[in-house]
Amino acid sequence: MKIKYIDKRHWRRLQRRDYKEIRLEDERFDGIVGLVTMQKVKSPLQVEVVGKFITVADTGYQWLQLLPKNKPFSITAMYDNYGRPVQYYIDINEQNVIELGEARAHDLFLDVLVLPNGAYELVDEVDLKFALKKGSITKEQYDFAYQTAHQIMNNIQKDFETFKTTIDYCRKKITPSDN
Repeated sequence: MKIKYIDKRHWRRLQRRDYKEIRLEDERFDGIVGLVTMQKVKSPLQVEVVGKFITVADTGYQWLQLLPKNKPFSITAMYDNYGRPVQYYIDINEQNVIELGEARAHDLFLDVLVLPNGAYELVDEVDLKFALKKGSITKEQYDFAYQTAHQIMNNIQKDFETFKTTIDYCRKKITPSDN
């Protein structure tokens, strides 16, 4: 299992950043919301998502981190330097630690990538299988990761608008004067 801090403190590609974080606790979202603004990156990061190559990290890009309380996932909404969403990255987690300044997830390797049009794909299955093989996770954690990922994909397919609305709500809360 990997420990991932939402402030991206250990990400070597990110050379300089601004970061702010808030604790939300209302009917729309309960958890930590973090916003990473990339001031300088070693090099842009381009990835393939659902057969399309997109840039997800570059100078001026922002990553909105949503770490919900008592949920088995976290969301990174990635925005280009114009503030347009380029990808939603959903980590499947065993646990989210809701602690200001130390917010982090116990990541179970499996991820769901979603484009702004709602197209999605399941990724990092090889990493999950390798973690099971080497004993980093149990069979129960392995099964839980797949079950959770399939629930998330089903929810996105059924109601992508609510997913986006929740993300937009959290973005407005952490950047009230920017939006």
